[in-house]
Amino acid sequence: MAEETKVKEEELLQEQTTDEEQTLQTEPSNEQEEATEVETEAEGTSETEETSETEETSEAEDKKGEKKTPFKKKEKKKDKRDERIEELTDQVKRQMAEFENFRKRTEKEKSQMYEIGAKSIVEKVLPVVDNFERGLAAVPEEIKGNAFVEGMDKVYKQMLTVLEEAGVTPIEAVGKEFDPDFHNAVMQVESEEYESGVVAQELLKGYMYRDTVVRHSMVAVVS
Repeated sequence: MAEETKVKEEELLQEQTTDEEQTLQTEPSNEQEEATEVETEAEGTSETEETSETEETSEAEDKKGEKKTPFKKKEKKKDKRDERIEELTDQVKRQMAEFENFRKRTEKEKSQMYEIGAKSIVEKVLPVVDNFERGLAAVPEEIKGNAFVEGMDKVYKQMLTVLEEAGVTPIEAVGKEFDPDFHNAVMQVESEEYESGVVAQELLKGYMYRDTVVRHSMVAVVS
């Protein structure tokens, strides 16, 4: 009987040891489960925070985009009065431009008419000047000191000064190379003084009015 009781006690001790070992093995598993639960909760909170941050950034970007987009103004329809004003201003501008062109054209025509009229008057006066030159050239030497001759000479010089002030100038001919734009060759002569193609003698003096030839010089050219 004593032996049976000892065996039973040993079996009870072994069962207690096995139970304690099982509890020790299960306890860490529970701790691991608690740790995993904490980790999952932390991950959940981080994910929620990240989603909230992304939502906030997206909202801020949307607001910026709204600010950057220009506000389109509605086009106002033109009033009939404004259209009429524009038409009238356009007409006035055109009329002013036409008047300016007309003014320039009339000024040009006036200047041309003035030059044409002055040129025609000069052409009529030049024969008188030629006659004065011929008459003074024909005066004998013994009467050149006469008061009448001196008076005629003064009138001749006065006419030349008036013509010069009006823009009439004589064309240089003798000793110059023949130029058909200014000279009119009527004869050829031989000369020891001048070379061939040079004007040796002036038969009738030519004149210019400003930049226009009024009368060509009648000359004799060396052959």
